[in-house]
Amino acid sequence: MLLRTERLEMKMSTQELFDGKPVMSFEKETDRRNFLKWAGIVGVGAGLAVTGIGVGGKQLAGAQTDANDLEILNYALTLEYLEAEFYKQGLAGSILTGRERDLIAPILEHENAHVSSLTATINKLKGTPVAKPKFKFPEGTFTDKAKFLETAVTFEELGVNAYHGQVTLVKEVAILGAAAAIAGVESRHAAILQDLTGGDPFPAPVETTKTKEQVLDAVTPFIDA
Repeated sequence: MLLRTERLEMKMSTQELFDGKPVMSFEKETDRRNFLKWAGIVGVGAGLAVTGIGVGGKQLAGAQTDANDLEILNYALTLEYLEAEFYKQGLAGSILTGRERDLIAPILEHENAHVSSLTATINKLKGTPVAKPKFKFPEGTFTDKAKFLETAVTFEELGVNAYHGQVTLVKEVAILGAAAAIAGVESRHAAILQDLTGGDPFPAPVETTKTKEQVLDAVTPFIDA
């Protein structure tokens, strides 16, 4: 009999994010290159976790952040744009009702809050927030409830696994502390979505990780060339 973690990994390995189709395009080639750079080094999940909400109620304004950390923050902002847009469009239609809608609506609020806090943090650290990319999701993403929920599961699980595998590359302690705080929220998102789709909300006592090669393979197809 397969362990729950093995079943989860098999399910994710056969589920391509957004059917392997590009959904995100950048106005600047430098933004695209930086995103792919950090997708491979940090992992897609770091963008779901590294935010500027501060630690212990303290904001990160004034923190000494090197260039790499600012790039990571912009990478994180790009992924938050993607998640916020994904859930916004998912909730705009009529495929989600009742308990499903009640549980997913707060996820959108969280992603919007992450976008705002990341943007504010990058500005306070004298960086330039990356522009919001353009998005074009595959047909059926927001009209087929099962497709939407399965995509959300894959996205959230990939994010959590990648975050835990690579987030230690963040150098600034304050930013790392904020990342750890948000990582728990993102894990809750993944658990809720697993529950809604009949999956296992807590498949193992320790989170699994993904290598940078595995994450880059997963994230590259949905970036428009």
